Amino acid sequence: MSDAQPSGCRPIWLCADDYGMSAGINTAIRDLVVRGRINATSVMVVAPSFHRSEALSLAILNSGERRVAIGLHLTLSAPFRPLSRHFTPLKNGSFLPLGAMLMRALLHRLDRPALEAEIAAQIETFVDSFGRAPDFIDGHQHVQLFPQVRDALLKVMREKAPDAWVRQCGGVMPYAGRLRDRKGLFIDTLSRGFRRRATALGVHTNPAFAGTYDYNERADFAGLFPRFLDRLPDGAVVMCHPGFVDEELRRLDPLTSLREREYAFLIDESFPAVLARHGVALA
Repeated sequence: MSDAQPSGCRPIWLCADDYGMSAGINTAIRDLVVRGRINATSVMVVAPSFHRSEALSLAILNSGERRVAIGLHLTLSAPFRPLSRHFTPLKNGSFLPLGAMLMRALLHRLDRPALEAEIAAQIETFVDSFGRAPDFIDGHQHVQLFPQVRDALLKVMREKAPDAWVRQCGGVMPYAGRLRDRKGLFIDTLSRGFRRRATALGVHTNPAFAGTYDYNERADFAGLFPRFLDRLPDGAVVMCHPGFVDEELRRLDPLTSLREREYAFLIDESFPAVLARHGVALA
């Protein structure tokens, strides 16, 4: 993929989350990188299916020319298990479910030293697997935005990944439009404090974010995607979740068939024209 951008187009990051969760997701993401249809992916190093061979298969795609930014997908929710030895709280050896994790964070009932140790362990595993620090850090189910988690992450990043940027999820959609996207509105609200803290600590963030939608079987990703691109500035992040469904994915995550729908849209011949019509290109 050439570094040159089409004349007049704004460069953005189209980031496929969840690399490492399953072989089907990994295969789809690598295929999209080779095709030049995505230019970033974030890696879930806590996933049982993530091994050094999966890291090598991704990293080798940057041999000769840089095709893809590779980040850490910080994971702190069930059904995944921590990498650090003394993380708390747990349920049956795994992280708490997302709702319980969020509630504890909002009430400031998480163990700050345990959070810092787990975040450090995930960054260190990424470095051990890829031979370098992540280009950026985001969060599975947006946990990087949660109170307490954000402060622990920003502190650890300054030591373990000082050159990385971190994903904030504030968008550019008008408030009226956000009311139709409850998930987007919620993480937009959490991102306000996150951006202030990151700026105060000198940690870079993306200027805007898009890609949230209601993950139900009626969702039309191809129809929604153009809306994600409206008014995005240079360097904005659009999140996606392409993949092929396999038994490991079914075991670990409820988001299944929609991943194949996203993949089908991204490989379609019409996809580059969608980007061009909105004046954006992959960074």
